[in-house]
Amino acid sequence: MLSSISLLLGTSSAEQHASLLSVPLEAQVLFIGVVFLGTLIVSRFSIKAGVPAILGVLLLGLAININVLDVDHAEVETLHVFALALLLFYAGLRTDIKSIRGFLEYGLLLATGGAVISTVILGSAIYWLVSANGGSLAPGLSETMPIGAAFLVAACLGSTDAGATLAILTQVKRYVPNRVRKLLEFESSVNDPSALIIFGICLSLFTMTNGSDQSAQSLVISASSSLIQKIGSGLLTGLGLGYVAKIIINRFVSDKEQLLVVAMSITFIDYGCAHYLGGSGYVAVYVTGVFMANLHYQDDQINHQSIQEALLPFNTMTEISTFLLFGLLVSPADLVPSLPSGVAAAIALMFLARPLSVVCFQRLSPFNLRDSALISWCGIRGAVPLALSFNMATAIPTLRGLTPEFATQLAQNSQSIVFIVVILNLLIQGLSLPRVCLWLNAPPTPASSS
Repeated sequence: MLSSISLLLGTSSAEQHASLLSVPLEAQVLFIGVVFLGTLIVSRFSIKAGVPAILGVLLLGLAININVLDVDHAEVETLHVFALALLLFYAGLRTDIKSIRGFLEYGLLLATGGAVISTVILGSAIYWLVSANGGSLAPGLSETMPIGAAFLVAACLGSTDAGATLAILTQVKRYVPNRVRKLLEFESSVNDPSALIIFGICLSLFTMTNGSDQSAQSLVISASSSLIQKIGSGLLTGLGLGYVAKIIINRFVSDKEQLLVVAMSITFIDYGCAHYLGGSGYVAVYVTGVFMANLHYQDDQINHQSIQEALLPFNTMTEISTFLLFGLLVSPADLVPSLPSGVAAAIALMFLARPLSVVCFQRLSPFNLRDSALISWCGIRGAVPLALSFNMATAIPTLRGLTPEFATQLAQNSQSIVFIVVILNLLIQGLSLPRVCLWLNAPPTPASSS
């Protein structure tokens, strides 16, 4: 508890004890309460201004920041493991296969293949922009950004984010056709595990020969088998725990208020079991969520919607904490050197990578060109890219051929790029989405439509 409070306050591990001893516990609790109440107020004003609420929370954390942000990435990464697990489980619960009958295949293709295409295009664009124009777009780097770092940044940003997308769609749902909204909700939910798998592939691809004397072919085979094992084991663990969750709910849950305990317990057990069985915990929790969302339970009042309703407040708290914590930990001064490359990456993502990832599958799409244009503009990034950026900052020093000094510099620069892209993406697309809907002649739907 003490370390969590110190992390929220932004003190480094070397300063924690001295600073916390000088601040009464009551004052620390008061500060945390005021900050979280501030997120509620900021969210309200953000929605009125047409800005996504989570962006307001992110900016609040950035405003509170007072240059006391020397925090160990390992500590933050530990907190984001819990956050990602809960966010992915909730994304699985939101994956209602029945709601997109008629375009399920296209939704899966867009969520998986689209994420791959977006990552490849964005990674290539970042590498070309920062390498070819290193002096102007990357003044914070003393050397050229390696291609491995560029693709890790792209992998963090390669997928849409369920929480951010749902928040945006809730604000503009009158202007978004129902079928398009269902597709976007499904895509953003499936995108989360897709992004994690792509990130793992990029990490293996660019670090597998680091310090190894094996041949490239044997390393590729080893990395591929390891990836298949993680996905396969995670899939089986997720299915098994989903069935166990059904038995627990049918036998031991007497009212809906207990569903939160079941959901959180299953999520963390799922993640831990998958890890010890050699699988991906994130894949496991997502698969369990999908499995539970499409099951029938003995009690008529218990279904995937009631489980979502029970978990929604905690999921919202997790997402707000992720944005707030990231804003508290990022020093505004560190963003300035990365601003040119961050803006360039955001433009490449919104106007090149995302549209092309949608256009590539247009022949297989049941939607017309106007709907596809709206789908491409709804590629919102949010909590998952921010959480993944901490994994990226830890992974970059393992890339081949980097000096320790440049690796530290590159990790900071890359994380700042992700931060800038998420801010610009939420701000530009969040504010412009209603106008884009009207421009594409999407007529407002009745307020009661779902």
